[in-house]
Amino acid sequence: MNTFELLQQRVHDDLRLLGEAPENWVPDHLGSDHDVVVVGGGQSGVTTAFALARAGVTRTSVIESRRPASTGAWRAKARMRNLRTAKSSAGPDLDIPSLTFRAWYEAQHGLAAYDALPRIPTSEWARYLEWLREQAGVEVRFGIELLRIEPHAGLLRLHLREGARTFTETTRKVVLATGIAGSGAPYIPEAISEALPARIVAHTDAPIDFAALAGRTVAIIGAGSAAFDAAATALEAGAAWVHLYCRHARLAAASNMGTLKYPAAQENFASLPDAVRWKLAWHFRERSPGPTPEVVARATRFENFTVHLEASDLKAGFDGERAVLASRGLRVQADHVIAGTGYRCDLALRDELKGVAEHIALWRDRYAMPDAELLRPNAGYPYLGPGYQFQPRVPGTTPWVENIYCFNFAAITSFGRHVGDVGSIRFGVPRLVRHLVEDFFLEDIDQQVARLLSEVPAELHFDDYAHAVAGAPEAPAG
Repeated sequence: MNTFELLQQRVHDDLRLLGEAPENWVPDHLGSDHDVVVVGGGQSGVTTAFALARAGVTRTSVIESRRPASTGAWRAKARMRNLRTAKSSAGPDLDIPSLTFRAWYEAQHGLAAYDALPRIPTSEWARYLEWLREQAGVEVRFGIELLRIEPHAGLLRLHLREGARTFTETTRKVVLATGIAGSGAPYIPEAISEALPARIVAHTDAPIDFAALAGRTVAIIGAGSAAFDAAATALEAGAAWVHLYCRHARLAAASNMGTLKYPAAQENFASLPDAVRWKLAWHFRERSPGPTPEVVARATRFENFTVHLEASDLKAGFDGERAVLASRGLRVQADHVIAGTGYRCDLALRDELKGVAEHIALWRDRYAMPDAELLRPNAGYPYLGPGYQFQPRVPGTTPWVENIYCFNFAAITSFGRHVGDVGSIRFGVPRLVRHLVEDFFLEDIDQQVARLLSEVPAELHFDDYAHAVAGAPEAPAG
């Protein structure tokens, strides 16, 4: 056996030694096609399905709108060369050593090669996730898009589309493992979107034909890592010049969220009083995380790259052919504008949630914040339960919204960190699955109690010890 084949055997042995996954214990509900539908076939969705199976919840279906070659952010739109997460961060392995990225990488390239990696290459991470999905035995239904969720006879009815075919399925629970865009939509400032024709503007979330930018002047709005990744990709594709605009006097030197890395904080943030969570959530989000030194160096090595600082006064116009950008007295003409300006959290912007968003509690509905703070973006994020469940906007009404679990970026105010990234999986998925299991058990309490009170088949029979009972006839002498 070669090293990689030995790893495959180790995975098999580790899962065997952990014991067989329990049989499904969730009672069937008449009319329900699934117990759980996980929306999103990326790292969070696959890990959730794997953990559910290990917990004995097997009537789970994972749906993914993209095809396998473009599933997950790493293949669909990532332009970074390496993950921003430290290579030592535990990911979707569920604490099974043979399923770690390190085990997978060392089996192919050796211990020294892993030690030499400063960070995990994005392409390698995408390949690792495909391997992990196969080892975990998680089946993903690719090419299926969720169009709408609605309550139906005590269940959730999902309107789905596959190609030209539309159909419905029912489930008891839905997990939205839909990544950073799953909370709403990419955000482009109105000063850009209203001043410029859509054909020359794109968000970093969208597919961009960078090869078509060769010989062109490109303007990047925003100064986070995604913006710098787009700038570097355009320069590497042969852009004539790239101008990047930052509102502040300096690039953000670090992320305020850098303090939220130790296990106790990640495990217990959701248990903090609302006033403390609100204060910390704003502290973490008051300024967006800055670019990493690696992505800055990747762009600034080009002489035809310019950073415009203190560009909060940026104005955009269109001269009939090109964008005209003006800041601090400098005027730039650009053939294409790319917005690395983040995302807007608004559940009603998501097709699947349009019909139910009005029933979902937001932070401004549940926490009595000062009026001046109602305008903070965090106020519009969903106020989630301890297992990532949506909560009814009016307590005591629409309890069915609690059967939708928000395991994506929208959970950031309730849980303190980006949910769905690599670093959130180790603590987030066990919490999510623990609450799903608890909810199923308590919802089916009558069946569970009946099962607990049911007769247990005899393991010991009187004949096994009758000969030793006092007064039993003596056995004849041998």
